[in-house]
Parts: sequence; C-alpha cells; structure tokens
Amino acid sequence: MKKIIYAILFCFPLQMISQKSTDDLNLADKLLEVNEDNILINADYHNWGSSIVKGEDGKYHLFYAQMSEEIGFSSWLTDGIVSHAVADSLCGPYVHKEVVLEGRGAGFWDAHTAHNPRIKFFDGKYYLYYMSTNTGGRTLTESEWEQARHGGITNEFRALVRMNQRIGVAVSESVNGPWERFNTPLVEPSGPIAQITCNPAVTQRPDGGYIMIIRGDKPDVEYANGKWPSQNELIRSQAIALSDSPMGPWVIQPKLAVGNLNSEDPAIWYDATRERYYGIYHAFGYMGMITSEDGLSWEKAKHYKVLDKAIQKADGTEILAGRLERPFIYMEDGKAKVLTVAVLEKNGNSYSLFIPLD
Repeated sequence: MKKIIYAILFCFPLQMISQKSTDDLNLADKLLEVNEDNILINADYHNWGSSIVKGEDGKYHLFYAQMSEEIGFSSWLTDGIVSHAVADSLCGPYVHKEVVLEGRGAGFWDAHTAHNPRIKFFDGKYYLYYMSTNTGGRTLTESEWEQARHGGITNEFRALVRMNQRIGVAVSESVNGPWERFNTPLVEPSGPIAQITCNPAVTQRPDGGYIMIIRGDKPDVEYANGKWPSQNELIRSQAIALSDSPMGPWVIQPKLAVGNLNSEDPAIWYDATRERYYGIYHAFGYMGMITSEDGLSWEKAKHYKVLDKAIQKADGTEILAGRLERPFIYMEDGKAKVLTVAVLEKNGNSYSLFIPLD
C-alpha cells in the first residue's frame, strides 16, 4: 500500500493534489428559487447587467446598464446608460435612484454609451468600471449614426463604434457620488486580445495587487480593409490584466483565461477559504465557472456548469431566457451570497435578476 501511495505522489506532486482538493465550490447546488422581488424591470428601458456593493449607509447599491426601449436593445453600443438603484435587502426589491453615467459627447474617449458596469470598493473609494466608445475622430452624418445605432455587426458605421470600445473607471468617495471620470481609457488591447477592450471584471489579489478579466477579440480574425466578421464568425476571448492599483497601469498577460471558447461577460472573485480565484462567464447557452490558484493559469472548475437558460421561480413557473448574460457574484463575509444575471426573454422583456445563493 505504501508503495502505491509513494507512486501516486511521485506522478502527481502534492501541490497539484492540493489544488484539486480545494476546488469544491458548487454554485449550481447553491441556487435558490426567485420571486418578483428579485426582478428589476422598467417599462421604458431594457435593464441589463448589474453589480452590487454595500454602501456606507448599510444599504445595498446596484449599478446596472439600461438601454432605451424607444431606441432599441442594440443601443447598448451607442446610447447606453449606467443607473443606480438601492435596496434594504441584498436580493431586492431594488428601487431606481438616478442615472450616474452616460456618453460624454464628442471629444471624449467615452463619447457614446456607458455600459456593462462593475462596482467595487477598495481602500475607502468606490470604483465604477464601465465600457464606452467613440467614432475614432470621424464625424458621422445623421444617416450614418442611425446605421451605427441599428445596423448589424458587418455595417461599416456599427463596426466603427464597436472597434473603438474601451474600458474606463469613475471614482467616488461615496457610493452616491459625485463620480470623477478621466480623459483616457484604462487599458488598450494587446497580447492575446485585439481590436477592443470591454466588459471588465476586477478583484483584489491576496498580495494586495489587483486582477482584471477583460474581453477582446481573437487577434487572428481579419478586420482590415472593411472586411468585418459576421456575428457567427466573431471569436471573443478573455484575457488577464494585472495592476498594483485599481487605476492601473494595467498590464495584459500573455496567457488567455478562457482559451478559444467563444465566451464573454466574465465575473471574478478570490475565495480566501479555498485560496483560489473563481470566474464565471456565459458561453452562449449556459454559464460556466473557471478557477485558478495564481490568477494566471486557469482551468474549468470541478463543478463547471452553473446555470442554463431555465430558472426556477418560487411560484412553480420557470423563466425561459432567450439570452442569459452578465453574471456577477456578490461576496459578503467571504461567501457567495447572490448571483446577478441579465435576462432577455423570448417575448422581448429584459431585466436584471438576483438569484439568492444558499
């Protein structure tokens, strides 16, 4: 028997065995049923991805994306806004308070849209990360701008604003603002991602630094000379960036977090009990979870699949999502307490949903 144990240890170093043994988080088993209090819906807007922070007032503050029903769902890229809602209970009901971010207009890097927010609290300040875009110094006619708003991904003007997507941050000493914005984006595409940087997810490392999962395009997709990929040809990639400060400079690392899998909207957190990072993203049909001990080398978690497009409600019915995106995990006292997601039902309704975790 001892010879067998020694052989196992020789073939599989203790560090590797330890890595696997701590990866026991099963979010799928923690999902609880939802009710109407867990849904934030607005008749005039598509409510989309959200994130939560506990404010200095002891209440829960939600920062979420909205797109005008009048302009349409695709206006996330041109006319999106970031709004603020408040609740006494973590999973709602949330009540809209104010719009906090929108496009600042011509001359700014974030001229058009404010979208996909992630709110974080580090060392006494609130950091509201978001995505925005511009037209690359080109002035569009009214007709061209309407094509950018409503055109498909292969449309020249839609592609123009898509290609100028970047990540920024707004900073405040209070969860209620005012929010200071900056004249340059946080990080440019490089290394294993190209064309764009968007959909940031940030957490603090145990050594005191910061880590970001960041989305870009696969570098070897050809975009030059007006040749734009179709939606089906587009390959989204997730990279890792490191910084000593929430403000950067952020350095994109050479190794992808999520290989060649077409995925997006990652969330990230550090699990101090298990001494490892976890990330959750949507892969166009389900949500999957990855894990890493050092934040640089990632693999599928032991309990990889977290959620598909059918969500149980307390009244016995199901939410059947046409699209289920923008996952976010809220941690409190070292434990995952809620999974927030964005839902677009097949009937066109879209809303932010807060799934309690056991």
